[in-house]
Amino acid sequence: MLASKASELPSKMAEDNSPYKAVATKCRRSRTKFTEEQLKILINAFNKKPYPGYAAKQRLALEVNTEESRIQIWFQNRRARHRFLKRPEKNLDLRQDRVYPEENIQGMRDRRCRTSYTSSQLQTLMNAFMENPYPGIDSREQLAEDIGVPESRVQIWFQNRRSRLRIQKKREPEEASAQRQNQGQDL
Repeated sequence: MLASKASELPSKMAEDNSPYKAVATKCRRSRTKFTEEQLKILINAFNKKPYPGYAAKQRLALEVNTEESRIQIWFQNRRARHRFLKRPEKNLDLRQDRVYPEENIQGMRDRRCRTSYTSSQLQTLMNAFMENPYPGIDSREQLAEDIGVPESRVQIWFQNRRSRLRIQKKREPEEASAQRQNQGQDL
């Protein structure tokens, strides 16, 4: 399989001894590197509120001079690292981790508005999904430009579509089994 991947790459990349490197740089966004001042701002915001709303992420993006989608990913990564480092002991009382309704209500006001897509935007996204369900950053940016939405929304759309496809594939065998049982009962 690697040989076929290397043959598909341009000759300059195929000459490189590492096909993984050539493929990875073609599809991935370059790593975002934050300065110490930017990290201080982000860590301070995380310590205050590990789940910031859309408006807070927009404000932070302006403050640290980067895209909101990069702030969103930084918070996701930070929460994952934070959970890993702060795993509770099995015998501790977990009631302290409950989310109270007042916090939920406040968080709902801060959420991003639901993104609505036109039928032509959906058709473009579906065609791209059928072609490649895991598009690289270049493809996502091109799609975003074509349909007029931010790249972060295209990324989320693909994540949601892949999730929905997995659920549908899981249900198909169950539905086929139920149909066979119903046909057996009809006889």
